[in-house]
Amino acid sequence: MDEQGNVDQANFPKGLTDQKIVEMYKYMLFARALDAKMLSLQRQGRAATYAPLIGEEATQIGSAFALRNQDVFVPNFRQHGVFLVRNFPLDNFFIYWKGYEDGGKMPENFNGTAVCVPVATQLPHATGIAFALKHMNKDAAVVTYVGDGGTSEGDFYEALNFAGVWKAPVVVIIENNQWAISVPRSKQTAAQTLAQKAIAAGIKGVQVDGNDLVAVYKATSDAIADAKNGPTLIECVTYRMSMHTTADDPTKYRSEEEVDEWKRKDPIARVKAYLTKKGFWNDDMEKQTADEQLKKIDEAVEKAEQFKPDPKSMFENVYSFIPETLKEEMDAGVAADFWQ
Repeated sequence: MDEQGNVDQANFPKGLTDQKIVEMYKYMLFARALDAKMLSLQRQGRAATYAPLIGEEATQIGSAFALRNQDVFVPNFRQHGVFLVRNFPLDNFFIYWKGYEDGGKMPENFNGTAVCVPVATQLPHATGIAFALKHMNKDAAVVTYVGDGGTSEGDFYEALNFAGVWKAPVVVIIENNQWAISVPRSKQTAAQTLAQKAIAAGIKGVQVDGNDLVAVYKATSDAIADAKNGPTLIECVTYRMSMHTTADDPTKYRSEEEVDEWKRKDPIARVKAYLTKKGFWNDDMEKQTADEQLKKIDEAVEKAEQFKPDPKSMFENVYSFIPETLKEEMDAGVAADFWQ
């Protein structure tokens, strides 16, 4: 799907209906609305440091829709859109980004792991989960995400190497948004593409337009379907239209002209153009969808702000048993008035 919403019918994925694209588009809008709310809350001091996703909606929603119920996803710290598609409780989402790890607790039967902030350390975990699924003869794959900066980490290469040797059913998606905080893609690696890093691991590598919802959906679907034969590395070329996190000021290291150029490639705009031309979308539907989504977001924020943390939670699950010195701190913390 190009920037005007035109599609290449010869490569259009079988089984992808316009009704499904409408559903995907709604989730793209949902992800952007959620992003705007989180940024507002953080600037008001009602949330902790947050990593926006604006501009990367096609990469996240397209790949998330390719996942089957039995597949596992392993995120880093920016896959808010994937969490939405996988029906992660919205109030838990806000509780987590308010700074409480209680919000990161995965619901029962939720095939996904918690937010991972250390760069690329989730990749060996993802490969290990995939290896376990294969060992148990499960018909399931693992889809994991990493940024362009994460491809310079040792964890990235180690995970790919292990996955290649053992033919683990894992799909590694590189969310190449062109910037690793303030380090541009051009200074991150000498490789012509990030997808070609798959060659050294002896696995398949694919590069797609990460702002093309349909292309991302197809690449991920194909990789999952073939996961029983081994892993695939997918580079989604997209752009981070906002800051790396709310602790960052991108105007210090990149030009407005560069951002404006990528805004013309907005993944949401091209899907809207496609659906509008085919008569599946209009302004009234857009307004109704926005109203419904904002209502859900506001209700979740209200519920999250009623949450009271248990002071014991920061002491538990750290050691196999609580050492006496830590127990003393816990008892003092529980007794402190500021928790009330």
